[in-house]
Amino acid sequence: MSGHEEMRRSGEASSADEKRRDGREAVTLFVEYEGADDLIGDFTENLSTGGTFVATNRELPTGTRVQLVLSFPGLLEPIAIEGTVRWTRVDGLEGDAGAGIEFEPGPGRDTLASVIERIRARDPRMVSRLFRVLVVEDNRHVAALIQEGLRGSTRRDFGGGISFVFRNAEDGRAAVEILRREPFDALIIDVYLPVLDGPKVIAHARTELGLEALPIIAVSAGGDAARRSALEAGANIFLDKPMRLRQVIDTIQRLLHV
Repeated sequence: MSGHEEMRRSGEASSADEKRRDGREAVTLFVEYEGADDLIGDFTENLSTGGTFVATNRELPTGTRVQLVLSFPGLLEPIAIEGTVRWTRVDGLEGDAGAGIEFEPGPGRDTLASVIERIRARDPRMVSRLFRVLVVEDNRHVAALIQEGLRGSTRRDFGGGISFVFRNAEDGRAAVEILRREPFDALIIDVYLPVLDGPKVIAHARTELGLEALPIIAVSAGGDAARRSALEAGANIFLDKPMRLRQVIDTIQRLLHV
C-alpha cells in the first residue's frame, strides 16, 4: 500500500490509552463515522484494499503500531483492527494532519470484511434500529433531560434493539431549516419558542414541508391554550410541563410503533 490522497477518510480520530508498556503496545485511535453507510463506503474505497488515512493531531512516527476502533451511532459493538503507520502529514495546504495506516493481509482483514457484510445487511445483532429525533427547546436543561432519558431507556424500555440520534434547535426558524434539510423519525417541540413559535413550526412542517406522517410531540407549561394551538397546528400528542420521563418514553414507543 502506498500513502496516496485517495486514502483520505471522513472519520476523525482521538487517542486514548497511549502508554506503551514494553514499546510494542499499539496506540489506540477511536474513529467515529456519521453512520453505517460512511463506514461501508470507507471500507469499499480504502479499508478493503489494505489501508486508510486517519485525521489526527497525534504525533505518530512511521512504524508505530496502531489499533483503530471503528464506530458509528447504532453499532452495538465497536470494530477493532490493527495496522502500522506508513506515512504522516502535518496540517497544512495539502489537507488535515494525520497518518496513513496499512493493514496487513490476514485474519484481521478477513474478519473486518465479514463484519462489514453483516453491517451492510443491517444484521440486528450488529446494528440497532436508528431513530433520529429533533428536539426543539430553548431551555437547554430540559432538552438535555429529554435526550439523556431516552438514551438511558433504550435497553430497559426498548429492548436494546434501537438507538437514538438527536439534533437540537433553540428557536423555531432554526427548526424549520433543519427539517427542510434532514429526515427525522420524530419531532419534540416546545410551544413557546423565540423567533417562530411551536405551532407555526408544526403547521409549516405539515404543509409547506409535506411532513404529514412525521410524529410530533408538543410540550408546554401553557395549559389548555398551548394544548389547543399545538393540536390544531397538527401535533400528534401534547404533554404538559413539567413532564415525567415516563410520559416521553411511552409516547415515543406509541408513536414510533416500537
